[in-house]
Amino acid sequence: MLELKNINKRFGERQILKNFNLNVPEKKILAIVGQSGGGKTTLLRMLAGLETIDSGQVLYNGQEIPASELASMNLLGFVFQDFQLFPHMTVLDNLILSPVKTMNMKPDQAQQKARQLLERLGLAGLVDHYPHALSGGQKQRVALARAMMIEPEIIGYDEPTSALDPGLRLEVEKLLIQNREMGMTQIVVTHDMQFAQNIADEILEVIPQ
Repeated sequence: MLELKNINKRFGERQILKNFNLNVPEKKILAIVGQSGGGKTTLLRMLAGLETIDSGQVLYNGQEIPASELASMNLLGFVFQDFQLFPHMTVLDNLILSPVKTMNMKPDQAQQKARQLLERLGLAGLVDHYPHALSGGQKQRVALARAMMIEPEIIGYDEPTSALDPGLRLEVEKLLIQNREMGMTQIVVTHDMQFAQNIADEILEVIPQ
């Protein structure tokens, strides 16, 4: 289980999170909902090591994790709202870039792992496609596969349905529930309460400071 204790984060004069506490249940889906400015996305970015934590404790299975080690230990795999796929790279190349460059994974090993993930997510026929040729739902799944390549303990999604039509939104709901059934711990940041109610085991509503 992931525990956050007295987390504080400030941007300049603005307090984003103040003495924030959270328990994330293992193998469940936690939805964090609320208005913009409440620190939802910032929280995910901190757990992924993309933003610094000003103060507070992060514990995983009872062991404290130094904030400086969050990026290197791959606690959270981040699925960005706008996917952030490299447009000049194929789907396969997008997936293998980080493991090869940052984890020293052998290219053939990374390719094998990527192909297995893409097949599991119904994307086996798209390995040589470029992002511009993918639908919104396909990009969402490619971004998820890329996050899973580093084998994180938790997957975090930032507004996973914000740019999707109702049909694709249902597709994302099914994907998150499928991942839960496979034992994944997931944190979903969303402004959509109905979506949160459809997929989450627990819902946390945050209010801007």
